[in-house]
Amino acid sequence: MTITSALVVFTICWWLCFFVALPIGVRGQWEDDSTIPGTEEAAPKHPMLMKKVLWASVGAVVLTAIAAVVVPRLLAQ
Repeated sequence: MTITSALVVFTICWWLCFFVALPIGVRGQWEDDSTIPGTEEAAPKHPMLMKKVLWASVGAVVLTAIAAVVVPRLLAQ
């Protein structure tokens, strides 16, 4: 796997992991009856984005490493 293809695989895996992690642990403002005037009731109170960015990065590294091992073996057959 070349550097360019590894970067492409990493980017795709990162976004996939990020979108999977986004809804985890999120509570809307309406669930706590703490809606701020002028905001959407379903908007998250504490989205924890930095934690989700970190988990998406870890997941993307793992998936890219798996792809780097598996893809060359499949192409060699």
